[in-house]
Amino acid sequence: MLERRPSHEDLIDHLVRSTPLHRGEATRVVLDVLAYFDESTEGFVRRRHRELQSQGLRNEAIFERIAHELPHRAVSPPPLSLRQLRRLVYG
Repeated sequence: MLERRPSHEDLIDHLVRSTPLHRGEATRVVLDVLAYFDESTEGFVRRRHRELQSQGLRNEAIFERIAHELPHRAVSPPPLSLRQLRRLVYG
């Protein structure tokens, strides 16, 4: 059975009333924000590693930056060592 997610119609209605967004745009914004906050620590570390690697950064700088970014997430995980971050990316 598929899990049904709440539609957050009240938030979408509020965005339509209080911004120049149309209903479809407001729905997309709400879904994007929910997806952002639903991202696991592992998913965040892997995604940021790929993004920073594509900018030409080396792993040492990448893992340092990720370690500094993690505490600023909406729900921050417990502190992770650089070794733990590497293991999330490379297993």
